[in-house]
Amino acid sequence: MVSFAGWEMPVMYDSIIEEHRAVREACGVFDISHMGQVFASGEGVEEWLEGLLTNEVAALEPGNAHYTFMLNEEGGVIDDLILYRLGDEDFLLLVNASCIDLDVAWLEKHRKGEVKLENESSQWAGMAVQGPKAAEVYTTITEGRTLPTRNGVDDLKHEGERLLVCRTGYTGEDGFELFCPAGQASHWWKALMEAEVKACGLGARDSLRLEMCYPLNGSDLSPQRSPLEAGLGFFVALGKGNKGDFMGSEILAKQKEDGCAERLMAIEVTERAAPPRPGYPVLDEAGSPLGVLTSGCLSPSLDKGICLAYLPVSRAKIGTQISLEVRGRKISAQVVKKPFYRK
Repeated sequence: MVSFAGWEMPVMYDSIIEEHRAVREACGVFDISHMGQVFASGEGVEEWLEGLLTNEVAALEPGNAHYTFMLNEEGGVIDDLILYRLGDEDFLLLVNASCIDLDVAWLEKHRKGEVKLENESSQWAGMAVQGPKAAEVYTTITEGRTLPTRNGVDDLKHEGERLLVCRTGYTGEDGFELFCPAGQASHWWKALMEAEVKACGLGARDSLRLEMCYPLNGSDLSPQRSPLEAGLGFFVALGKGNKGDFMGSEILAKQKEDGCAERLMAIEVTERAAPPRPGYPVLDEAGSPLGVLTSGCLSPSLDKGICLAYLPVSRAKIGTQISLEVRGRKISAQVVKKPFYRK
């Protein structure tokens, strides 16, 4: 167990490798009760969110969700989050645990008109069920319900309590994220254990997401980096079809026009070595520094070191040979195409 954002979180239950493989081959569950739930509603809420989030809110239909960013004035990432549209004027922002207070303060600072905000983070528990058998598991634990399509939201009642389920995840596998009142957490966890879903911790969650090159806020994403520098322009709707600009959009538009000086790139270790870790130096052929790793681990699926780092665009081409300094030793590596893992 480790401390994280005021919570005690499991790194692993028995084996990071076994938990990782369970998700790739069958089904695993992660306790994500630490994540925050901020509800936004009221007249004008769509337009208001449009001005604060990068993805196009108006294009999101009720009963669906999408990935988006909340930026500061300089275009840096305050938080990456999932936005659920529960109704025409009813939204849920699913935010990172370490950003809840910061996000709520930022939203309150910029709140307009009749928009209503409710931070219900302490009232909800959450579980991410991931793996090829996730749809089958959902049908089992809900006594016959079918999962919605990708990014679809199932808003239902269980024993009189609201249950929110979205077909999303952070592993690259099929799956869903289930949010229930905190008092029902043990019911759903036990149901998943009875369905033979493997309990998984933070170690497997990190190796799974890194194999897919999914960014980690606070490591790969930060207030000093934009989504374009992170290679996530797909989730940035500049212009938004006459819907107006969003916070930081002018900076991102200039970056898009001029090009970014650095890019978050995937790096693969090409020799046997200790696992790469965040903070390890990235070097060019002459041993001069290029940057530092923002994420790194030994991939259980590929049995090699994988990592992410911001590199100058001149060194960000696929196939570029570089080196990493691992425990005082220089080891060979190369820039590769994202993601590391493909089925």
